Amino acid sequence: MKPVVQEEISGCGIAGVAALAGLSYQEAKTVASSLGIFAADRGLWSDTHYVRILLKHFGFSAGKGESPFSSWNELPDLALLSIKWHLENGQPFWHWVVFSRDQNGPVVLDPKKSLKTNRRTDFWRIKPKWFIPVSHKQ
Repeated sequence: MKPVVQEEISGCGIAGVAALAGLSYQEAKTVASSLGIFAADRGLWSDTHYVRILLKHFGFSAGKGESPFSSWNELPDLALLSIKWHLENGQPFWHWVVFSRDQNGPVVLDPKKSLKTNRRTDFWRIKPKWFIPVSHKQ
């Protein structure tokens, strides 16, 4: 799986789903727009509904609700994580990243444009609040 860099400030959810689906940011953004999901909508930072719609469209199943993060070892092999979680005027906001564990070990795919590398293994710096398990539909 390859990281996809977000092209808009609130496009991290779209970029995360693009990485999972093996698409470019523009391809995922086009599909998102056709589903009524727009990167300019700050709701992408504060609501899981939009990302769940995109995941379902691309054949993924997302766990119900959000599971609290306890440790990297306890994460499923594939998940969307909320990091940089904070409140603004009482409303939660976060940054979406993808966690993947495969034969090469664990990695976080972070879509943030300004990073030197979007494949992260500096887990001690990343502070997830919660996660959503993701799997391919059978």
